[in-house]
Amino acid sequence: MEIQRAEFVTSNTDVKRCPDGGMPEYAFIGRSNVGKSSLINMLTRRKQLAMTSQKPGKTQLINHFIINDSWYLVDLPGYGYARRSRENRDRLRQIIESYILGRQQLTCLFVLLDCRHEAQRIDLEFMEWLGQNGVPFAIIFTKTDKLSRSRLQENLAAYREKMLETWEELPPIMTSSSEKNEGRDEILAYIDEINRSL
Repeated sequence: MEIQRAEFVTSNTDVKRCPDGGMPEYAFIGRSNVGKSSLINMLTRRKQLAMTSQKPGKTQLINHFIINDSWYLVDLPGYGYARRSRENRDRLRQIIESYILGRQQLTCLFVLLDCRHEAQRIDLEFMEWLGQNGVPFAIIFTKTDKLSRSRLQENLAAYREKMLETWEELPPIMTSSSEKNEGRDEILAYIDEINRSL
């Protein structure tokens, strides 16, 4: 699949105000500073489509972008940013949960993980919650350019091993580097494959 058109549609905090219609939606989520906006810009080849920031926790809304007039890419707020007030964290959690559980058009949720870190409890618990609620998701390990190939494989193997302690079957796992434009074809091919099966 090649992205010919990518346009911002709307931002909001209420799942009921998301775009009408039955187009499939592919949402991206991860902890703050995992490289979500950079990945979205790399996938769409639009440098400023999703706003990147050195300051974690920039995205605080549900952002819809229409792709090729046939599906939506959805940029969700990050989770687990400790420097937020408890009230702000709770508000973002409600936004995220209401979208994930209440949006019928959600076709696949991409959970972004920084490949440099070992399995974090907050990520594991979030994915457990997705599994318990029957939410289809895939994992994208980001920032692969920051590690040697051998270290990357070690980290991925350790992460798989950790997940297999509680998961019988692992979700699809992909890798990406926004800096080196890696993983783009694989991620878009995965989305295209799902779209063709709908």
